[in-house]
Amino acid sequence: MIHHLISSFIASENLLNATDRPLVALSGGADSVALLRLLLQLGYQCQAAHCNFHLRGNESDRDEQFVRNLCIELNTPLHVAQFDTQMYAASHKVSIEMAARELRYQWFEELRKQTGCTCIAVAHHQDDSVETILLNLIRGTGLNGLTGIQSKNGYVVRPLLTISRKQIIDYLHNIRQPYVTDSTNLQDEYTRNKIRLNILPLMAELNPSVHESIATTGRYVNSALKIYQHGIEQSKTRVLQQQSVDLDALKQELSPESVLHEILYPLGFNSSQINDIITSIDGQSGKVFYGKNDWQAVKDRRRLIITKATQNSNPPFVLIYKEVENKPDYQISRDRTVACLDADKLKGEFKLRKWQQGDRFFPFGMKGQKLVSDYMTDRKFSISKKENQWLLCSDEEIVWVVGERTDNRFRIDTNTQRIIEIRMKQNNEEQL
Repeated sequence: MIHHLISSFIASENLLNATDRPLVALSGGADSVALLRLLLQLGYQCQAAHCNFHLRGNESDRDEQFVRNLCIELNTPLHVAQFDTQMYAASHKVSIEMAARELRYQWFEELRKQTGCTCIAVAHHQDDSVETILLNLIRGTGLNGLTGIQSKNGYVVRPLLTISRKQIIDYLHNIRQPYVTDSTNLQDEYTRNKIRLNILPLMAELNPSVHESIATTGRYVNSALKIYQHGIEQSKTRVLQQQSVDLDALKQELSPESVLHEILYPLGFNSSQINDIITSIDGQSGKVFYGKNDWQAVKDRRRLIITKATQNSNPPFVLIYKEVENKPDYQISRDRTVACLDADKLKGEFKLRKWQQGDRFFPFGMKGQKLVSDYMTDRKFSISKKENQWLLCSDEEIVWVVGERTDNRFRIDTNTQRIIEIRMKQNNEEQL
């Protein structure tokens, strides 16, 4: 019966085909042992991989020896890796659990390439998926967190996701296949274990079929999520304008909160920040919210500008200089990304810097001087654009508000003999 269930699930989810060679993650626990036995019985040519994290003393070595003996018995190639998990966790400043996960999957992928295996088969089952849904629900989650564990993620496949822990244990007992038990799974010190050992048994008193009910709900949510994601992508096309969100357009969406969450959450903005942004839509400009990896969102008039925070002094462009002779047929470029200056009026070496409060220049085509800050205000610069405005100076005098306007003192006139052309070329910018 269990063979039929797994075979049907593999086919329906397109997890494996007949020629696939799975690399099976083999811990020695009941679920991984069942996975290896079942895949072999279904005719797949498997190899096994075991990680010894050295976190449980003699028990870790016991598990390694068990899987070695099992693979000899099953005539299955086995690969074993030894990890100093505690040192990795300390050096990378992550939890022991996260360290083990990172080490495990990094090695699995390296091994998959080395061995020519076509996929990595891991033994997550239905109960794991149910626990994940409850764990995400307790911590707070969007729709993605209510779908449980996915059956396929890149090269990683999970053929046992429709099989319960009880079905796995019954199968192993029927074929008289021993397995090892991780003693930490019997302790309720970890949140997931508390859900498994305490919360789910209480829920089962209210509904004996609670595992199946939650798993079924997860599958419904997963199907509904496809419709949701399609709608979100359509909303993004209506509200996103390059690196900003049109707040008036956002307010017209059926669920502005959901649309904004899907735009900002992947950039490291948490739910509390996103709620604060929603409540500030009609507020004053200038508030800045910071996500992870240097992303920032700035409320500016009727837009939310989303950019990488500038953490260094490097401009997002390069300047290309060229000297030409001023001939009668010379045409001065009207492109804002090109500056044409009288070379003989320049007094020193060029210097590129960010604008500062108090900076003044003589805008070409205007009378008198003007504060750079006032010029940007008149031009309705966004807060983000103001923060990233650069000046080209010669002997401390501003010759060009880069990409905007040159200084009148360095203009080309009838006495100009030599012209400096400066062209602005944008570097590739990271987009949303």
